[in-house]
Amino acid sequence: MAIKLSANYSKKLGLPHYSSHSFAASVEVELTDISQVEGEVQKLYQLLQNSVDQEIQHPGFVPAANDRPQSNGQQRPQNNARQHNSNGQQPQARPGGDSWNCTDGQKGFILRIVNENPGITKQVAEDLSQQLFGIGVKQLNKMQASQLIEDLLVKAGKPATRQNRWQQRTPQQQAA
Repeated sequence: MAIKLSANYSKKLGLPHYSSHSFAASVEVELTDISQVEGEVQKLYQLLQNSVDQEIQHPGFVPAANDRPQSNGQQRPQNNARQHNSNGQQPQARPGGDSWNCTDGQKGFILRIVNENPGITKQVAEDLSQQLFGIGVKQLNKMQASQLIEDLLVKAGKPATRQNRWQQRTPQQQAA
């Protein structure tokens, strides 16, 4: 009797202006022996993850900040216009040469992952950032840094357990 094994892998990345880019791949194989399942699952996961990660690096058209029309339909000015955040203030440049685009918490978490896991060096994190986004770790925005953190945790053997505020917590989790 043949055993059907279906595997799929998907990834979604946040892009500017509340848009996102996602890619998924699926495969189905038939096995003849149940003892093949564990090895085949590992092989398929690695294959699908590598394929999706390779393809998601090409997001296609991504609107620039100046391409978004204003509410009255006019284009935003493109010549030397200053950027403002939602409260009308200019974003503050971080002092010193160690400037990161993500949050301080994300920066600290990335550095902690690197410091606490011997298999993950700064170069490993930098290479992964380049592979996923084509930019260095310090240039990552909040969404990209979140994705990098998740991938670093997986590499460290500590998968991120993300829980958002709408998920129900079990009584065991609440007691902890």
